[in-house]
Amino acid sequence: MGTTTKLAATAFDTFFLPYGEGGGEHFRNHVELVVDTLAEVFQEMDQPFEGKTVQDIQQELSGVLDLSEDPQSLHEVLRELKGPVIKNSLHISHERSMAHLHCPPVLPGVLAELIISSLNQSMDSWDQSPAATYVEEALIRYWSDLIGFSERGDGVFTSGGTQSNYMGMLLARDEFCLSKWGHIVQRDGLPEAFKKMRVLCSEEAHFSVKKSVAQLGLGEQAVVPVLVNEDHQMDLDEVRRTVEQLEQEGLLPYAVVSTCGTTDYGSIDPLEGLADFCEEKGLWLHVDAAYGAGLLLSEKHIDKLAGINRADSVTLDFHKWLYQPISCGMFAIKERKHLRLLSHHADYLNPLEDEEEGILNLVNKSVQTTRRFDALKVLLTLKVLGTRLLGKMVDQTMEVARFAAEELEHRHRFFVENPSPELSAVVFQYQPEESPDVSGLNRKIQQKLFHEGKAVIAKTTVRGETYLKFTLLNPRTTEEDVLSVIDEIEHTAKVILGGTPH
Repeated sequence: MGTTTKLAATAFDTFFLPYGEGGGEHFRNHVELVVDTLAEVFQEMDQPFEGKTVQDIQQELSGVLDLSEDPQSLHEVLRELKGPVIKNSLHISHERSMAHLHCPPVLPGVLAELIISSLNQSMDSWDQSPAATYVEEALIRYWSDLIGFSERGDGVFTSGGTQSNYMGMLLARDEFCLSKWGHIVQRDGLPEAFKKMRVLCSEEAHFSVKKSVAQLGLGEQAVVPVLVNEDHQMDLDEVRRTVEQLEQEGLLPYAVVSTCGTTDYGSIDPLEGLADFCEEKGLWLHVDAAYGAGLLLSEKHIDKLAGINRADSVTLDFHKWLYQPISCGMFAIKERKHLRLLSHHADYLNPLEDEEEGILNLVNKSVQTTRRFDALKVLLTLKVLGTRLLGKMVDQTMEVARFAAEELEHRHRFFVENPSPELSAVVFQYQPEESPDVSGLNRKIQQKLFHEGKAVIAKTTVRGETYLKFTLLNPRTTEEDVLSVIDEIEHTAKVILGGTPH
């Protein structure tokens, strides 16, 4: 039979990506409308946030969210969205946006998103992602090598730190049950003694550790927080004391979570010491390096990660210090054999026959089924920018963080909680003598700066009091930007206290 020819266009053609003659022009016209709209907003914005109130934004959105049965032109819809949605967003790429572990995306990552969305590969089975499967595998190998894992290491791209930590806790639980009791949790559910199982982590570990262990059926009580030292690092002596106490009580500690870059302070738990202890006691060591893994590309500070290669599993987030659009994370494991503990087979997706024939279906090592081709963002970024430049970006943010801490210490009304920041986060409090409510004052400073759009900084709690925080991920944020924001904090405090600002 000869090839069939499409005789007429359907009513739906203009809404899909077209192949063939003229398709590229149709696609380009639509993309250019979006680019032009964003470019107009970026040109007009000179601050990280418009400063609108919650009520203002909700009011502006009310008309945009009215939906019609009839189609509208893209040009018309973008015009509607421009103010209420695009302008009212947090402009994370602005140099004075320095609140959270929320990075400005590099252009290769943004452009890769267009390719990813257009191709719409599904990373669960090879026949849905024939090239993408092997791009991800290569990137997994690259990062596993950087961590220091052998060829037995493996991993998978994830939605971010929470999912990666969940996978670490899942595999640690199931491996312990299998090795101690020969019990297969995947098949038989939790063993009778599950209420005795315990996980240790820093009292400043990410909340997803406790959340994951709870979701895995062990309950929040199974997570034992360990005290930190004055540098906000998990105390090794406390780890040993806690494990010994748990054992004396007949409980079963089986895993330790080491944080490599805490959310507030960027503190790094003692990796080598914890690795020694876990090896001695036969405990699973999971390293949550969602933040700190950016140091894998650093030229000046990679030594801070000494010992990470001895972990059983590692969390990495590329949408933090690799400047990728959300979401983009990775879970790495030292021994790929453990991934069998989460593998399921479906006849329509990843049948056992595929495995026997050497067909690689990535769903075998993920807790997700449908999954995005996020590895392409990382590949494009590494190739366009190069690893040396990315490492310099990381080092630059650390230098600016140290400058910020030193400058705050020199100003007598500030107290800096971490005067020697481990990574790029600085926690501090404005403490004027004339304020009876220092905690309340710092909260008002943060909110006023945000709602005036002058700077986006974070607030957190230290010993029950509200503190302020810089999280410096943008390598384009300069010392001058930091000085400007500190000046604004002082000015804002004086306005709130009713004094005459200088």
